[in-house]
Parts: sequence; structure tokens; C-alpha cells
Amino acid sequence: MANDEIWLKSLLTKTPQEGRELAILMSRKTIGAIQTDPEKRRKLRPEYAEDTAQLIQSAQVVAIEFQTIANANNYWRDEK
Repeated sequence: MANDEIWLKSLLTKTPQEGRELAILMSRKTIGAIQTDPEKRRKLRPEYAEDTAQLIQSAQVVAIEFQTIANANNYWRDEK
């Protein structure tokens, strides 16, 4: 991976909502890193947009990323 851009400076977020948004961003960045050709991603989008199984799998990826973030944030238990 030749990209020197550091976009993920921390897994720590102030709220679970911010954590979920970060999980979605992480998932999107992962897809961009795997399929580096934006035109190919655009061509594939209609296929998975209509495929329930692929959409559920995408949601599972976001959930796994969110689980990692929630753990890093001690599940926001310290916040009152």
C-alpha cells in the first residue's frame, strides 16, 4: 500500500455515534484499499446494491469495525 496519508489517527471517539461513523469510514477505506480502481467500484455498486446477502455482509464488516472501536473506548463506560 503506497498511500502515505494517515487518516486514522485514533480509535478513540467521544460518543458511540462517532464510533459508528468511524466504523463506516474504516469499512469504506478498506474497500478502497482492496479495490483501488474507483471506476471498477462504481461498476460493481449496482450489483451489490440489489444483493441482500452482500448488503448484510457489508453491515457485518461495519459491526466488526464498530466492535473494535467500542472496545478501544471501553464501551464509553467512563463517560457520564
